[in-house]
Amino acid sequence: MYLMNKRLHHKIAQFTDASAIKAKGLYPYFRAIESGQDTEVIIGGKRVLMFGSNSYLGLTDHPKIKEAAKKAIDKYGTGCAGSRFLNGTLDIHVELESRLASYVGKQAAILFSTGFQVNLGVLSCITGRNDYLILDEQDHASIIDGCRLSFSRVIKYAHNDMRDLKRRLSMLPEEAVKLIVVDGIFSMEGDIVKLPEMVAIADQYGANIMIDDAHSLGVIGHHGSGTASHFNLTDQVDLITGTFSKSLASLGGFAAGDAETIDYLKHKARSLMFSASMPPSAVASVLAALDVIESEPERIEKLWKNTRYAVQLMLAEGFDLGITESPILPIYIRDHDKTFLATKYLLDMGVFVNPVVSPAVPPEASLLRFSLMATHSFTQIEEAVEKIAIVFKKTGVVSAKEKNTMQGIGHYNS
Repeated sequence: MYLMNKRLHHKIAQFTDASAIKAKGLYPYFRAIESGQDTEVIIGGKRVLMFGSNSYLGLTDHPKIKEAAKKAIDKYGTGCAGSRFLNGTLDIHVELESRLASYVGKQAAILFSTGFQVNLGVLSCITGRNDYLILDEQDHASIIDGCRLSFSRVIKYAHNDMRDLKRRLSMLPEEAVKLIVVDGIFSMEGDIVKLPEMVAIADQYGANIMIDDAHSLGVIGHHGSGTASHFNLTDQVDLITGTFSKSLASLGGFAAGDAETIDYLKHKARSLMFSASMPPSAVASVLAALDVIESEPERIEKLWKNTRYAVQLMLAEGFDLGITESPILPIYIRDHDKTFLATKYLLDMGVFVNPVVSPAVPPEASLLRFSLMATHSFTQIEEAVEKIAIVFKKTGVVSAKEKNTMQGIGHYNS
């Protein structure tokens, strides 16, 4: 036993990535925030502009949502002390499921305790040993991990490349179940899945489609109801999943589809059956957030005004924003060390952004993930962009404009 413990310790000691970054004074993770998740937060007692949050609609501090959470605690307590399958179903769980099904245009929905658990539960049981799960190579980690729990064969296609998707599907047995699983808005690149083309390809090869709308809810579609709604293809998508930890200002997740499929998941998804259910305060927060989204459509409009303004300023500075189509703005640095260095300098200057490096993205695609909220002001955006430009000059990050000039192009092609 002692030898086994020594071997385990030796194995763990081989992980030096974090300590190496800490030794350089550049460690950018687990930064403690001393205030609510708003456009400005307090870190180390100082004001910091928050451009690293997924609270796209800025609802985490909304008074109606906070009040709903408090009332739910007063009525139901702080937890359910069991899984949905047994004693953990409250009437507000059922109410939220009905509300979500209607919101995304499906017959039924089922709640999970986190968005990550949605994909673990659904993908581990939805297909069988002789079936296929077809993934975009840039799908979220929860999709990847959910597929690892499945007995089905996993096939990946090049990112948002519908020709490659078609090629992959054409090689699979006609009689097999084939489920394409894809992000609606990709969490790092910020681009939107090419759903119209995907639907046509899926029809041709008898495949089904599951969309993870984690970053799409509250952002695109009718009243922010997601990717399928955005393209008017809700009836052509079999399963819609999502999380409440972003635009919906809470914690948890859901899967929505036809009634038979949801009933199947209720009795087969292990991350649902063997996990404690969403606490009542979280459920009530989502219900209130949906009320706010539907009664204040101007929030989504403001989110997109902020997005367009930020993109305009960043392109004028020559920032490389890749192929983004959303409030997720990947500012490519394409250098591991400079990405960490820029993150540190920006935090020192009062701007919070998230560094994204390998393995979250390919080594040559390291970036700063800059995300907009509806509640950001133009002044805050201007301040952040100005400071990023200063830091890029300080760290020697070459802008896309400068690269093109050095290559003799002389202009920035956006």
